[in-house]
Amino acid sequence: MGMCRNVEVRLKEKPVQDITVVILTLNEAAHIRECIRSARHIAERVIVMDSYSEDETRTLAHEEGAIVLSRPFDTYPNQRNAALAAVTTPWTFFLDADERVTPELAKDVHRAVTDMRYVGWWVPRQNIIVGKWIRGGGWYPDYQLRLMRTDKARYDPQRPVHEVVLLEGEAGYLSHPLIHYNYDSWHEFRAKQRRYAQFEVEVLRQQGVRPKPYSFLTMPVREFWRRFITLQGYVDGWHGLRLAFYMAWYTLHVYRLLRRSSRH
Repeated sequence: MGMCRNVEVRLKEKPVQDITVVILTLNEAAHIRECIRSARHIAERVIVMDSYSEDETRTLAHEEGAIVLSRPFDTYPNQRNAALAAVTTPWTFFLDADERVTPELAKDVHRAVTDMRYVGWWVPRQNIIVGKWIRGGGWYPDYQLRLMRTDKARYDPQRPVHEVVLLEGEAGYLSHPLIHYNYDSWHEFRAKQRRYAQFEVEVLRQQGVRPKPYSFLTMPVREFWRRFITLQGYVDGWHGLRLAFYMAWYTLHVYRLLRRSSRH
């Protein structure tokens, strides 16, 4: 199945006025226009919560008619909670700048907000990594809790990366995915995993985890097996093998940093 870089942005139906789309940004000039245009499938009201970008992100967002707010970045949960506090509509949909909303997903969202059984909804994602839609290795359907009742949700401040939503009620599952242009190059993939590692180390420290001498072998091997075999990363061929290897290396890197941190 071929993937199109720019999702069709013409509105198929009138956006729901009870929803605000929130986009967190830092130097996202390459993505922000298309992201906002795709967000308009869901709602006219779009808030861009920017971390003082040094490129044209804020200017381009203004030109697209978004409400632009600025806040210094400290952690992802704090940034998202600050954005939630600025939303005045009953529902909030969080969108990353490198994600795109399809018309089919928008219809799912519009139906979901009329379903009174749930206060949140999990959304599947198609992760496009170095030009390929990755189906195995845990990269699909990669459900994310993105649609939520504004007054029933907040983000756990104890999870600085891979954020967790604390929801006051039940959540359902949508059918159509977000398109996520996750990494354009392997260099970008490795660089972002190194940045995530610092957050992961802090989480493990708070959990009282201390690396054992054998952890530097067993944990990376376990991660490779989980990604490539258990989660069927092999269905993506060389892409799947490379991703499993890099995630194993990332696990080793985390435990090295954790050992260094424990010594200090």
